[in-house]
Amino acid sequence: MFRDAYIALSGFFAQGGDVLYLIMITTFLMWTLMFERFYYFRTEHKNVVRAATDRWESRQERNSWSAKRVREAVISETIEKIQGNFPIIQTCVALCPLLGLLGTVTGMISVFDAMATQGGNARSMAAGVSQATIPTMCGMIASLSGLFGTTFIKKQIMTESELIEDHLTMDH
Repeated sequence: MFRDAYIALSGFFAQGGDVLYLIMITTFLMWTLMFERFYYFRTEHKNVVRAATDRWESRQERNSWSAKRVREAVISETIEKIQGNFPIIQTCVALCPLLGLLGTVTGMISVFDAMATQGGNARSMAAGVSQATIPTMCGMIASLSGLFGTTFIKKQIMTESELIEDHLTMDH
């Protein structure tokens, strides 16, 4: 069973070219970082908010110019922890279709090479066409899967960032 899956997967990678490995690594990194953010919100986030709130509430004076700057610093540090590696996740989502396009270009180079060396042999041209289309498909699928995760994480980041700003009040 695993052997059959391995053979099918290695054949797929052979058809798609070396760019598929880059897409796979980028997708793996993207989803690893997304799972880290999911884990953060399930476990560590409450402690981060509690620490920020305690830091602000421990101040005696909260209305001066310097108190406002301290509040802004606490909010900024907390939002930075909330965002974590989200920009890297967004970069991976944007990078996947570009890597697919790179696979398209390299596949088309194979087609042109086959045309130049073998005079338009349909069989060798078909291999280059599959090498051109498979990475495009994989890059798009990886990017679309990442969009679902980033949409959820972005909503969570925005909600929690607004809550921390509302939570640290200036009155007392």
